[in-house]
Amino acid sequence: HRVTRVTWTSISHRFHYVTSVQNVSKIFILHPTTMMKIASLALLLGSTAAFTPAPIGRALPSVVTSPEFQRTLVQVSNKPAGHDVRSSGPAMEMDPEERKIQEALSEHQQNAPKLGFDVDVRSLVEYNHGFAVMSTNSKANPGFPGGSVVGFAPDEQGRPVFIFSGMSTHTQDLLADPRCSVTIASKEFKGAADGRVNLMGKATLCNKEERDAMKAVYLAKHPGAFWVDFGDFNWFRMDEITDIRFVGGFARAGSITPEEYFNAKPDPVAVFGPAIATHMNDDHMSSTIAMVAHAIPGLVVTEAVITSVDSLGMYVKVTRTPRASDQPQQFKIRLPFPRKIEDRGDVKKVIVEMTQAAQKTSAEAK
Repeated sequence: HRVTRVTWTSISHRFHYVTSVQNVSKIFILHPTTMMKIASLALLLGSTAAFTPAPIGRALPSVVTSPEFQRTLVQVSNKPAGHDVRSSGPAMEMDPEERKIQEALSEHQQNAPKLGFDVDVRSLVEYNHGFAVMSTNSKANPGFPGGSVVGFAPDEQGRPVFIFSGMSTHTQDLLADPRCSVTIASKEFKGAADGRVNLMGKATLCNKEERDAMKAVYLAKHPGAFWVDFGDFNWFRMDEITDIRFVGGFARAGSITPEEYFNAKPDPVAVFGPAIATHMNDDHMSSTIAMVAHAIPGLVVTEAVITSVDSLGMYVKVTRTPRASDQPQQFKIRLPFPRKIEDRGDVKKVIVEMTQAAQKTSAEAK
């Protein structure tokens, strides 16, 4: 069967799966977990035509599928697309007030200032905890990738620097074939909604003249790395980066060129963002909840956890229960600053201003 469209609606938090088979007409609404399995299969078969947003408030067109899928899917024949969380019973129309909230949220997020991918990637690599997953072409098992968790530190150009024991398998792999892949997760990484970067390229053995400079770079990230002076350890650097892939969370993914990466500079605020986020989450979550409500009228959240802070704003993971539902949702939103931040002191001033504005709006509403 040919997959003609796979869509996701933020309102229903459901995937709509569309296939075509001659002379049959059916509609299916899937749970996200089920959809991910089918979408993965479709991608493997090379049959997916598009991933497109579903129109809000509009019935899906009549579509078709086969009996094989009927064991897994919920069938709704010749009816407008409904939104039943439990996948049983009649289709339900969207609550008008909930629709307004979703539309306001969508518009706000589209217009919220964000760092460019190049700065986001460069910042993630620079301010990472210093560990990554390196995949190499296995020397011991030809044709298979070898994966290792390794320590690294970026130099001024953003090139990862490594020091490996001569006995390690990844050292032997790189000496035989320098091609490798390095996957780096953000410092605050906890799941699919958080950022990660994959760098592909070649990591080559460095000469003796470069070792002192590389040692300084590595110790700045790993001050307790006593093994940097061991004679049987070798210095490698990813001098040639050929491909860069970035996932910043749901609906934020793409790639940048090596030139864009090397020309970008890390965001100056992101370096102390985790400390600000921890302080706000531990001591002032009520202020963050108020700022969210002020920025997106009608969006009432019960929890707001700041996951990262940069010069243009914050990413906040919020928890809310939609109208006419008893099932809480968690998702990440962008909460922009009213102006670009230049230093740590300015962050505090802006957050105080945003909190005061939120409190004023709340008082006026009461």
